[in-house]
Amino acid sequence: MPTRPFYDPSLSYEENYAHGPFGLFATVPETSPIDVAPRERFLGIPMHSTFGIPAGPLLNSRFVAAAFAHGFDLCVYKTVRSAAYPSHPFPNTLAVECDGAMAPGQTLIAHPADALGKMPPHSITNSFGVPSQPPDVWQSDMKDAVRSAQQGQVMIGSFQGSGEGIAQIADYARAARLVAETGAPVLEANLSCPNEGKKGLLCFDLEKVNAVVDAIRKEVSDRPLLLKLAYFDDASVLEALVCALADKVDGFCAINTLPARVVDATGQPALPGEGRDISGICGAAIRWAGLSMTQKLADIRARHSLHFAIVANGGVLTPADDADYRQAGADAVMSATGAMWNPCLAQQIKKERRHDLT
Repeated sequence: MPTRPFYDPSLSYEENYAHGPFGLFATVPETSPIDVAPRERFLGIPMHSTFGIPAGPLLNSRFVAAAFAHGFDLCVYKTVRSAAYPSHPFPNTLAVECDGAMAPGQTLIAHPADALGKMPPHSITNSFGVPSQPPDVWQSDMKDAVRSAQQGQVMIGSFQGSGEGIAQIADYARAARLVAETGAPVLEANLSCPNEGKKGLLCFDLEKVNAVVDAIRKEVSDRPLLLKLAYFDDASVLEALVCALADKVDGFCAINTLPARVVDATGQPALPGEGRDISGICGAAIRWAGLSMTQKLADIRARHSLHFAIVANGGVLTPADDADYRQAGADAVMSATGAMWNPCLAQQIKKERRHDLT
């Protein structure tokens, strides 16, 4: 029988938030997975490993603490906002059929929600929107998540601004300050979920991203700042963004998801509700895009003699995937889909990394 994922797709987002995590994450390991001393570094911080879980499946401090306890040493608290926002309706996560690499904009067939309980998926939908508790709830909880990190572990606070135009820029700064107040040692500005901006994603609008970063830095200047990016097909556009911001931020995280039209076996939209025919896809189908972005960022960094961290994710299901990303230039690697169904993934990857050093 497969392990129950720590985020259960058969339950609503609200049920997962209230009662999760599930599976092995619901229990504390009998023996600590933490090494005697940190062996790696991230942004100058000693780490047991530069492997963890990105923004998305770690809904609150219970999820974060469980991830740390199972050896995921770099954990991102799910993206928060400066006001409460609801999740998209259930279901949110469906298994999708995809042979090989998924092309951007491809139509995929989804399996019924209960299919995820029968076998670990290779690729899934990610259709939540960006839900958030109100700050008076998530700030207190994020403080608990920060405190759950042990020596050699780091919790990253992810946030997103809301609104349009100047209001959205100001809201990014407001959200950054609220996250900083929790004591989160590293901040991540999520620029890769639907926002006002060119092509629908904020990260493609260089002028606005620059204004957002300036506003954040005026509000919070005393800790590392990462930017979460989507997939850039045009390397020259990515290069312009990175070169403009490399002196203002400490790293880039890529990728988020790839969009696809998701239908059921009859060709009808698989996810209910207006505007949900297009969904973000996670897992093995987008590994090529994550690796491509890592390689592009590493190339830009080398050619321009820049100094920034590359946090990579997208389809990391095995230790071999982790090795491929590090070979491509990643300073840290994260897994969402792989970690959800394999709570032992961090320990497996640590074992392989140590083996590579011997």
